[in-house]
Amino acid sequence: MDVKKFIERQVEEIKKTVGANKAISALSGGVDSSVATLLAHRALGSQLKVIFIDHGLMRENEPQEVKGTFARLGINIDIVEAKNEFFEALKGKTDPEEKRKAFRYTFYKVFGREVLKSKAHYLVQGTIAADIIETQGGIKTQHNILEQIGIDPEKGFGFKIIEPLKELFKHEVRRVGKELGLPEVIFRRMPFPGPALATRIIGEVTPEKVELVRKATRIVEEELSPLQPFQAFAVLMNDMGTGLAEGKRKFGHIIIIRSVESQDAMTAQPTPVPWDLLTKLARRITEEIPAVVRVAYEITSKPPATIEYI
Repeated sequence: MDVKKFIERQVEEIKKTVGANKAISALSGGVDSSVATLLAHRALGSQLKVIFIDHGLMRENEPQEVKGTFARLGINIDIVEAKNEFFEALKGKTDPEEKRKAFRYTFYKVFGREVLKSKAHYLVQGTIAADIIETQGGIKTQHNILEQIGIDPEKGFGFKIIEPLKELFKHEVRRVGKELGLPEVIFRRMPFPGPALATRIIGEVTPEKVELVRKATRIVEEELSPLQPFQAFAVLMNDMGTGLAEGKRKFGHIIIIRSVESQDAMTAQPTPVPWDLLTKLARRITEEIPAVVRVAYEITSKPPATIEYI
C-alpha cells in the first residue's frame, strides 16, 4: 500500500462526500478512531466536530489523556458524560451478545443526540477490515458494524457513516497514523475493544467490577509493555476463588491475564512471558487489588479462541 496516496485519496473522498455539510467523529483514543479522526480533520477542518463519549468503561485517566493528546495536535475534543446511561443499559445482562448489543445501542443513542445538537450529517468512525470480517463471519458482532444487525443509522439516529479505514488491517492503519503525524504513543497503542472493559468482565458489568479490572489492566500494561505485545490485558472472571488473608480463608475474584502476538488480529499466538515476570504480575495484582485472590495466564491461540473473551 502506498500510504501517501491512500491518505490523499481518503481526504478527497471525505471532502467530496461531506461537501458543505458538517461531520462528527467518534473518537475513543484507540489507533483506529484516532487515525480516522485525523484523516477527517485534514479533509474538513472546522466542519468536523470531535466527540469522546465517557461511558465509564475506559482505562485509567483515558478521557483526560485523549483530550490532551489531541489538543497538542490542534484538535479540540468535547467529552460527553454518559456513564450512568451505559451502566443502566448493561445492568443485569450476562450474555456476551446481549452486553455488546446494549453497549452498541446506547453508544449510538448518545451519539444521535450529539448529532442533533451539532446538526452534523455524517459520522466518521474507525471501522477496519477485521471488524467487518469477524462480524460477517459470525465470530462476534463488532459494536461499529450496524448494517449486519439491521440498524440503519440514517433512519434511526439521523446520520450517514463514513468509514475511511474499512479496507485496512491494523498494521496498515498504524502506517497511516505514522504518516499523518500521530504520536507513537497512539499509533503503536495496543488495540482496545469498542465496548471497552465491558468485554473483559465475564458476567454482569457493574461500576465495582469495572474499577477492579481497570486497576488490573493498568498493572498488566505496565509490566508487559517492554515486551511490546500486540495486545495485553486483564479479564475478570465471574466465578470466585478461595484465598487466604491474615491466616484466614476468604473468597475473592479471579483475574486472567491475556497477552498475544499478531499482525492483523485475524490470528494470534500467546506471548512467551518469562516466568519471573508472570510471578511479579500475580504478586502485584493480588497485593494492589486485595479483592483478587487468584491470577492465571492464558495460553490459547486464535483460533480456536478469540483474542478478547466476549
